[in-house]
Amino acid sequence: MALNLKDKQALVAEVAEVAARAQSVVAAQYRGLTVGQMTELRAKARRQGVYMRVVKNTLARRALAGTSFESVGPKLKGPLVLAFSKDDPGAAARVVKDFAKANEKLVATLVSLGGQVLSAAELERVASLPTREQALSMLLGVLKAPIVKLVRTLAEPPAKLARTLAAIRDQKQAAGA
Repeated sequence: MALNLKDKQALVAEVAEVAARAQSVVAAQYRGLTVGQMTELRAKARRQGVYMRVVKNTLARRALAGTSFESVGPKLKGPLVLAFSKDDPGAAARVVKDFAKANEKLVATLVSLGGQVLSAAELERVASLPTREQALSMLLGVLKAPIVKLVRTLAEPPAKLARTLAAIRDQKQAAGA
């Protein structure tokens, strides 16, 4: 369906607004996917907090101009779906990677993270980035480790004394029997 000028301007403004707030973007070729498969992909993306849109490349270049993803524009070739991660930098990459496992016709062409354009081979690395909750739990573990070690060190002498007394008691009971 052809878009008139107002629709195109609205589309460019919408994508530009999302791109300005996004953490990463993944471009993937969707040639050969059925409407049902695309609907399933969009539903999975929505559940993960990923904005997914099929946009003509010229409109996408205009929308990405002035954002951290401006360098992606020249690399857009062919029919592509753009997936923007809003909160979690690896969310879009995970959605595309997981969906591509079951549907080989969805092929990632590029990934952009932090203003850098990465090749499709880097999709796996970006997809393996921890979520916010995972990163916070890893940070908490790192912060908690020295305290746990100190508590174990302080608790060890009384525990060793208790084990020694128990061994002496067992030894006396065995000698008395």
